[in-house]
Amino acid sequence: MSSAIGFQRALTALALIGAAVLAGCAPEPKPEPPPPPPPAVALAPYLIEQASAYRFYISRSSAISPVFGDGAAIAESLRTAAAYEPVQLLKGAVAYGAIAALQDPDFVAAVRRYSVNPETRAQMMAELVANPTYAANLPGARSAAGLVVAAYGAEGQQLFRTGAAVKQAAYDVQRARWSRADVENRALRLSQAKALSATPIVGDVEETARLQQAAMGAAVLNLSSSPVDPPYSRMVSRSLAVAALAVLGEAGENRADLLTAVMVEPTSASCLNMAKLNLYQCLAVSKPHYEDVFCLGQHALMDTGQCLAKGAGLADPAKITPVQVAETVAVSEAGAFSPAKTR
Repeated sequence: MSSAIGFQRALTALALIGAAVLAGCAPEPKPEPPPPPPPAVALAPYLIEQASAYRFYISRSSAISPVFGDGAAIAESLRTAAAYEPVQLLKGAVAYGAIAALQDPDFVAAVRRYSVNPETRAQMMAELVANPTYAANLPGARSAAGLVVAAYGAEGQQLFRTGAAVKQAAYDVQRARWSRADVENRALRLSQAKALSATPIVGDVEETARLQQAAMGAAVLNLSSSPVDPPYSRMVSRSLAVAALAVLGEAGENRADLLTAVMVEPTSASCLNMAKLNLYQCLAVSKPHYEDVFCLGQHALMDTGQCLAKGAGLADPAKITPVQVAETVAVSEAGAFSPAKTR
């Protein structure tokens, strides 16, 4: 009996030793894999192109000189100022504002913290799409909003000032006899303005590359700005929302439909459409060259500049610095037209 018990104890001991040996040979458990890195900050190429197209129009139109030597110079300036499609210009402004917001390292760093966790990232994307004003609550939004306002708000003010100088030229140029002659082929001039207003702009290649670098933080836009407190205008909020989506990695080409919904701002779109309609009506009744100068200054430039400035949340530039137009109508011919009296 005792020998059987001893044998059983020996077997148990051997089993325990075997188990210990096997445990020692078992592979160590693998460590948990690190979480995937957050997606790269990126803005869809087509948005960069829209921003570049916006900058192309603004840079050319803001450079229009109020000095005109003949009707051909007026016609060329009219073509330049009329050459934007309202929806494209508005999207381009919002996209340019988003690139400006991406220049703010504090804003980018704050939003990037939300992009690490996929669930948090998806939740924030849904919030921004459903309500772009949500972007105003993000850390760093004050300084980023200042950059947005400095982008297309300041450019709208400059475009308005250019238009004011051109509008004054509608009076000054009347001293020249050629300016009082009727424009040839007036119907063609109006149809060209309408055609240009329906044709998308193509931006400059170098500017597109510069904006692409700026969106990735590799170039600087050199915008002079100060932080802006909320509430923000709808356009500024939409620029901030697009910038935040870019930081979250949710502003790529695969999000085209989503981004279009975020970027459309009905109030500013209506303002730009009204500027176009006023330009068409002005050109439809304009006869001599100096009347075309008035249409150019008031409706193609000043009205468009007002839309951009007000869209950025700035005060109406016409109310800040009312345009004082001196009536310098030529007195050598009785009954010379004065735009200020008929518009």
